[in-house]
Amino acid sequence: MINRIRDIRKEKGMTLADLAEACDPPTTAQTIGRLETGMRNLSTKWMDRIGKALGVSPEALVRAEESQHPQVVATLSAGGAEPLARPRDAIAPSEIGGESPLVVLSVEGATGPYLAGDQVWLRRIAPEEAPRAINRDVLVPRKGGRFAFGRLIDRKGTMVGVLPPGAGEKQQVIDAPEWLAVAEMLVRRL
Repeated sequence: MINRIRDIRKEKGMTLADLAEACDPPTTAQTIGRLETGMRNLSTKWMDRIGKALGVSPEALVRAEESQHPQVVATLSAGGAEPLARPRDAIAPSEIGGESPLVVLSVEGATGPYLAGDQVWLRRIAPEEAPRAINRDVLVPRKGGRFAFGRLIDRKGTMVGVLPPGAGEKQQVIDAPEWLAVAEMLVRRL
């Protein structure tokens, strides 16, 4: 098995000390370093503790050696593409996400900034968390098994206002949705 703790920790911008402190109960940076490098056995108990501290499932911390996994091999900035000193596993949003589940919206036809074939990955939130999603693209369930998608532009009481991405479309108002899902990532084939 390949240990992915270091890659996930770095993806989240945490140091060894940050991760050690986030564990419950806290541990030392040295212990985390030894677990990352395989100098210390990664037991299921450690996987649970570290997974919880990183906000990922314990299973996300390891992968089979023979499995093909996307690799981050370079970074891009204004100066151009630069190689990484050592390639690292690309971490999917479902592996680095929070407590709430991800849902995916598949774009069948171009509308607004979205093209046919795009996938919009969204993270579900409770309706009372809607204020933090204002001015972000959201998917909102409606009555009868339908959905509204677009920019969350308003929230009053239990009602939310969504402006669809197409030009000239009117605001849709949804009363008391069960949940909202906030756009987190766009996947577009080239």
